[in-house]
Amino acid sequence: MKIASWNINSLRKRQERLFAWLEGTKPDIVCLQETKCRDEQFPALALQAVGYHSAYHGEKSYNGVAILSKTNLRDVRASLCDEIVDPQARVIAARIDNLRVYSIYAPNGQAVGSPAYEYKLNWYARLRDCITKEKDLDFVVCGDFNVAPGDADVYDPALWRGAIMCSDGERAAFQQLCDAGLTDTLRLHHKESGLFSWWDYRLLSFPKNRGLRIDAILASKSLATKCTDAGIDREMRKGKEPSDHAPVWAEFDL
Repeated sequence: MKIASWNINSLRKRQERLFAWLEGTKPDIVCLQETKCRDEQFPALALQAVGYHSAYHGEKSYNGVAILSKTNLRDVRASLCDEIVDPQARVIAARIDNLRVYSIYAPNGQAVGSPAYEYKLNWYARLRDCITKEKDLDFVVCGDFNVAPGDADVYDPALWRGAIMCSDGERAAFQQLCDAGLTDTLRLHHKESGLFSWWDYRLLSFPKNRGLRIDAILASKSLATKCTDAGIDREMRKGKEPSDHAPVWAEFDL
């Protein structure tokens, strides 16, 4: 089984890219973030025509998450499990066969110490609390975490130290999420630095590989033992009007 995750940064703008990528890579499950479209605008019928069922949770112009699957999605939940009302469309979860799948778009946080930063840390705590309740199924949490977990995930650790997405508080929140029972699949197979999933559109960041790894597929401990490979589809950051993120993926022997 191949699971992929991609912050597409506007589904309506990059729908043709998505369909071409699906045809070329044929993942079994895809988690999308920053779809930036209302639910009535989501191309569910077009995706079904090419073999993908979908569950989605969107809002106008911002945020938005979705799960695509070659098999049916059940027990769909478009919120965290605590039932706190949150107008930001940042999480959707579904059961696919014997797997629970989360597609998440973590808050950016704006600036360290700001109200948005505190919201981000609280959001991470809420997500962690939900993960600790997942006991009956293997599960994956896929998405844009808006945190570079360590210095190996940053092109210039000294420059970024303490900045948003690299602050001690955010990294601690990410680690606490992993400590709740998740494994970073990429690091099972690649220990090296220089592997990034996001590059700023400015200052030739992509050609110079000045990026951050802020997208990931985190697998429950039992599922992680079945992970045979993982990587980043860097080619999708190239071409005309790409997303500023590249898809990340992991393969499992199930």
